[in-house]
Formats: sequence, structure tokens, C-alpha cells
Amino acid sequence: MLINSIVNAVSSRRLKQIDRFKERPNLVQQEVLFSLIRKAQNTEWGKKCGFAAIQSIRDFQKRVPIQTYEEMKPYIDRVRHGEKNILWPGATKWFAKSSGTTDSKSKFVPVTNESLSNCHYRGGKDVVLSYLRQYPNTRILTGKTLTLGGSHQIDSYYKKSFYGDLSAVMIENVPFIANTLRTPPAKVALLNDFDDKIAKIAEICTKQHVVSFAGVPSWNLVLMKYMLAHTGKNNILDIWPDMELFIHGGVSFLPYREQYQQMFPSDNMHYVETYNASEGFFALQDSAGSDDMLLMLDYHVFFEFVPLDRLGNNNCDALTIEEVETGVNYAVIISTNSGLWRYLIGDTVVFTSLFPHKIKVSGRTKQFINAFGEEIIVDNAEKALQEACRTTAAAITEYTAGPVYMDSQNNGTHEWLVEFEKQPNDLEKFTQALDTALCALNSDYEAKRNKNTTLRMPIVHSLPQGTFYKWMKQCGKLGGQNKVPRLCNDRRHLDAILQQL
Repeated sequence: MLINSIVNAVSSRRLKQIDRFKERPNLVQQEVLFSLIRKAQNTEWGKKCGFAAIQSIRDFQKRVPIQTYEEMKPYIDRVRHGEKNILWPGATKWFAKSSGTTDSKSKFVPVTNESLSNCHYRGGKDVVLSYLRQYPNTRILTGKTLTLGGSHQIDSYYKKSFYGDLSAVMIENVPFIANTLRTPPAKVALLNDFDDKIAKIAEICTKQHVVSFAGVPSWNLVLMKYMLAHTGKNNILDIWPDMELFIHGGVSFLPYREQYQQMFPSDNMHYVETYNASEGFFALQDSAGSDDMLLMLDYHVFFEFVPLDRLGNNNCDALTIEEVETGVNYAVIISTNSGLWRYLIGDTVVFTSLFPHKIKVSGRTKQFINAFGEEIIVDNAEKALQEACRTTAAAITEYTAGPVYMDSQNNGTHEWLVEFEKQPNDLEKFTQALDTALCALNSDYEAKRNKNTTLRMPIVHSLPQGTFYKWMKQCGKLGGQNKVPRLCNDRRHLDAILQQL
């Protein structure tokens, strides 16, 4: 197609840049780091850490500590109040709201203009270029991309800054030309009420030429089910015959793949995974024949990696891109042009290849459930269970929890297997108290539970005393440092325990 040929010709320089970091990853990453240091050396953080004197990566690692969100939060709070030149030059007005911290209901991740243009938006452009390279006859440039906006619209913070889901921040700031290629309009995409949002999307977008869509699999599955009910069609291709691409990320696509294939019964429907977090756009799937992603090394993000089994050691050494190996579970540390410095993002990855460096996201640094983008961590679970016990005069011996995936009849939920030392006076009341407490502790869970949109009420089973002991014994895990896994992002523990009842 002529338009594809024109875009490929214009983009040839960018494709050469991608080939360069594939071949010389360490050199490109060094260039990224020293560019970040130079730009930030006169900030408060840069002066504190002596950026002007840094001569090597090792100097940088000695001067700057590895940090969690809680450790950076005092600086981020000052930036949110409008202070300039704290973590990054000038003022930062945009923040991506994201759950996942142990001490805060939500994180507020700084999003600078530089990080939008040189990281997040560049990632979106490169997904398209990579897709064009794989499918030169694609028609994705002839129609619109449907983007499902975030669950938090833009809000102001002391009239000095603005926050919302990353998708909302991106939609608010998207360049005019790119905005003409997406649907629905921003005022619809950013609606807070999800039911109202998908109803308006169905009304608007069924009349448009939609050829691709992007977002989190769980949210988009709800939307696509609504589209079928709204139109009375058998599959989505009856609504949008030229639909050919779903760009997805945020949670594992594996539990949803079969349902999507039923909704899009065509060999010409393609699925591209991306690793696009609130902190930055990090990787994209650049080959249809694999399920790993190319780590994007020139997005003004400097990467470091710590083997997960060494994370938390005071003297742990972080590895650079030239030092990593395949098959090792690494915690990811980033320094970015949004003012995050040696920031532990909480994700773990495994390298599947080197030269080019490709990864799979293997999980979180702590036990979690994130089957639907809810990011429930152990700290959330412990506090919520404590509140449920207080409400119902119960006491817990052991527990574990995991997801129940969506099917054609039901939305997803969480299933909790609990061994009580003292039974609750009302198990249904216990379940409701657990759910209420989780909503109060975690804004992402609260959003998914809103009107049962993605998650319905959790399922809680009261197990006979001794159940977990018997299971751990069967696994050869009695004594020592062995512990019952509290949260898991799949059902392997749940199903194993339930099978023995």
C-alpha cells in the first residue's frame, strides 16, 4: 500500500537506530545514562548525589542508592506541590496514579514532557513501525485505533499538578495528528463511570472504521462483550470487518487468549504485547513468532538488574545490560527522564535472548495477584484480612488466594482459601468486610470492583483445620523456611489444595 511505503521510507532512520541498540546495547545504555546525568546535574537531587563528578556507571551506582517509591516519596511530594528542579529540571505537572505500594494507597509517578515524547509516545510509534515491518500489507493506517481510557480521569493537586491513570495522562497530552487516528474522543475515553463509558463507545465507534485497539486485556474483554450484546453480532469482525490488531499489556494475556480468539475468528487478527508501565515504556513484541519482547534501550531509560534471590541484600550489586544472563529472574531498576533515579519498580523479568536483548515479564518482586490489573500485594491482603477478622470476631491460621478467570458467563474474581483458628460469626459478612477493606487499601482493586465491572465479589472458603499442614507435607515443605504462599497470580496452589479436600 502507498501509505505504508511512505511511512516506511520516512521511518527508515528510526529502524536503523533500533538496529544499532540491538547490536551495541551497552554503548547505547551508557549514552542514555550520561545524557540523563548531564541534564539533571543542577537539580537538587543531582547536586546531592554529585552528578557533575560522575565519570562512570560504577561512580553512578556508588553515589546513588537503589530506591523504592516510599524512599522517593518525600521528593515526589515536593514536586507535586509545584517545586522546581528537584528530581528533573523545571517543573513537572503530570503524574500517573498507580497502586502497588505498601505504605500508600496509590503511587504518583512523575511524567515529564520529555518522558512522554521520548519514551511513552515513542513506544507507541515503534509498535506501529515494528508491525509494518512484519506485515507490509497491513491496513492499520487506514482506520482508527480504539483506546479505552483509564479509570481515573485527570484531577488537580493543589492547582500545581495533575494526576490520573497513565492512559488518561497520555490521552490528555497526545499530539494533534496522533489524536486524529484514535477513537473515542477524549471526553468519552476519560469518563469516570465505566458503564457509561463503554455505552458511549459502543454508540460512537460502531459507526467508525476501527482497525485496531489497545489496552489491558481484562478491561477490553468487558468492552468487547458489551459490543456484542449491544449490536447482537456473533463476533467482533461482524462489527469491524477490517479489525486486525490488539496491542495489549498490563496483565498476562494467556488467560484471555482463547476468549479473544473466539471473538475474533480470523487468522489475520494479530496480538502484540507491550511492557508499558506508569514509569515508562520498556519493551515491545517485535516478532509474531515469539512471546517475548525486545527491551527498548534508547528510550531515555537506563536499566539495571538485580537477581531476585539477591534483592534486599545491603551489598547487592546491580548489573548493567552487558552483564545479564538468560534464564535468571531479575528485579528491574530504572533511571529515567522523569526524575526517577535507581528506582525499583517492583517488576521482575527474565531475559530470553541477548543481542538482541529480549525479555519476559515474570512477575513482581513480592507475591501478588494481578490477573486483572488490580495489583493486590501481601500487605493489602494482611491488612484486609485483619479488618475482616475484627469485624466478625474471627482468627486465621493460614490462607492463600489466587484468581478465578473470566469466562463467557462471569467476570473474574479472587478465591481465598482460609483456615480459621476461630470461625467468623458470619462468613458472608467476613467476605464483604474483606472486599470493602481491599477497596479502601488499593485503588486499582476498587476500580475493578466498581459495579462488578471486571471483578465480582470474592469467594472465600473455610477449610478444615490441618488442611495447609497436609498440603505442605505432601509438597515436602514442612519446617525450616518453608511458608504457605499467600498470593499467587495463577491457580496452581488453589487447585492443588482444593483437589485434596
